[in-house]
Amino acid sequence: MNRISKKEALTLLKSADLLDLGQRADEMRQKLHQDEIVTFIIDRNINYTNICINKCKFCAFWRDKGDKDAYVLGKAELFKKIEETLQLGGTQILIQGGLHPDFTIEYYIDLLRDIKSRFDINIHGFSPPEICYMADRSDLTIGETLKILNDAGLDSIPGGGAEILSDRVREILSPRKIKSSSWLKVMENAHSLGMRTTATMMFGSVEKPEDIIEHLDVVRNLQDKTEGFTAFIPWTFQPGNTELVRNSEFGIRNKRQNSAIRNPQSAFAVATAVEYLRILALSRIYLDNIKNIQASWVTQGIKIAEVALRFGANDLGSTMIEENVVASAGISYRVSMDDIIGAIKNAGFRPAQRDTYYNILRAF
Repeated sequence: MNRISKKEALTLLKSADLLDLGQRADEMRQKLHQDEIVTFIIDRNINYTNICINKCKFCAFWRDKGDKDAYVLGKAELFKKIEETLQLGGTQILIQGGLHPDFTIEYYIDLLRDIKSRFDINIHGFSPPEICYMADRSDLTIGETLKILNDAGLDSIPGGGAEILSDRVREILSPRKIKSSSWLKVMENAHSLGMRTTATMMFGSVEKPEDIIEHLDVVRNLQDKTEGFTAFIPWTFQPGNTELVRNSEFGIRNKRQNSAIRNPQSAFAVATAVEYLRILALSRIYLDNIKNIQASWVTQGIKIAEVALRFGANDLGSTMIEENVVASAGISYRVSMDDIIGAIKNAGFRPAQRDTYYNILRAF
């Protein structure tokens, strides 16, 4: 299959028939995953603090240091969460948090070493904004920071903080957060150390179709260079309790007719399930060099995630023993491992538990 161009991708995004697009994505999935296996991982999202100086407009999770519900997770509670994860067959913790004004890199080194000294578990942690914050606070380069964290026990890095890799969009959503170039630099440096990472995209806020294509393109270009991304995870903006919605400038308008896809000049619109499937399918087609595409049951629910398995996705992500960030926006889908296995089978695939690196641990 020939690689599609940005221009072709934009045309597909705007005007392709949904089912035709889904079939094309499904055909690419079949070529990359001929065993008809769909995977998932047992892990837990642990947010060590909700205190954050960035205060992104799209985020309902952050708190100021003095807020009543601001917290820093103590080590005893953190260790208990990891023990529970292991007892449930977990192989990974995804550990992320806000940019706490008092934390230096020593905090993170100590945290990683303490976890690794007690538990045999993969630490998938610290998104690029966190990495850049640690580097700036400690007067280190990004490469030096990653090497220090890797030596302390950090195994791999999640793709959080990408949102849309367009600085025009980022200036609206998160003006204090790192620029697109810094996100890409963290990932490139991590890959150069042999660390694997994921890439994400949050859409359905203020972006235009052209921004979505630009995001996919820079991720594809970096993967061409490093081959360090294990998976791509597109997910939809969740507006509940966020400043972006409270601010009338970006309020939801005209009850969906101003969709970011249907009307490129739209200021703001939440993506529908149909638009989610469209962008998921396009991601599978465009990112021909990233083997795994993950469906987001966390934002879409298990039924749409099941449909996504026929729109190019080959992974259902995590059983999500714990999730706080999306839940803070008022979305709290919960599924069991049996639910995930059932959805995979319903879609006509063979379920299998994987590890961080997509090695199959057991089939069902």
